Amino acid sequence: MALQAIAFYLMAAVTVAAGFGVVSARNPVHSVLWLILAFFSAAGLFVLMGAEFLAMLLVVVYVGAVAVLFLFVVMMLDVDFTALRQGFARYMPLGLLIAGVLAVEMVVVSSTVAARGAAAGNALPMAAGRGPVDVTNAEAIGRVLYTDYVYFFQAAGLVLLVAMIGAIVLTLRHKPGVKRQLVADQVLRTPKTGMRVIDIKPGEGIGE
Repeated sequence: MALQAIAFYLMAAVTVAAGFGVVSARNPVHSVLWLILAFFSAAGLFVLMGAEFLAMLLVVVYVGAVAVLFLFVVMMLDVDFTALRQGFARYMPLGLLIAGVLAVEMVVVSSTVAARGAAAGNALPMAAGRGPVDVTNAEAIGRVLYTDYVYFFQAAGLVLLVAMIGAIVLTLRHKPGVKRQLVADQVLRTPKTGMRVIDIKPGEGIGE
């Protein structure tokens, strides 16, 4: 039990430090790398809590897809970050106000959930195989997602789809003078439009 507590506090400290590195790093590529470290540490916390399925999703989806996508988008987009930081001090009060509201909301939600759990005598199982309902972690998540929150789950999928399309649109730039492959023109090409028959006379070369 002591070893599990040490691992929990160690991973929690790494997660908090990595989150601070995300918002404090000057280089956006370094911020994404700190974000990947935070995801891995959070996945370790999920494993300690018995939520192996959530840990796997966090590593596969967020680290393997979202964070890598962020990294490649940041590296491919030629963004002038110096110009973006010019209005940082001007929007600092508004950002601090929003951050304070979010912090208060998280404290209220956490205290409410903790009070409800204490009133119920900690009856809810933290992991599979422990508690009154002996189901796996994946089965418990599936029951919640596809029964009570199925429409919210579908809406989250649509939001991720729009985000993916937005990332593709941001990276798709048509520069003048660059030849691009037009698949539709190649598929619809006929022998009449794809080749030209030239009658070469003896002693004459082929002109343009």
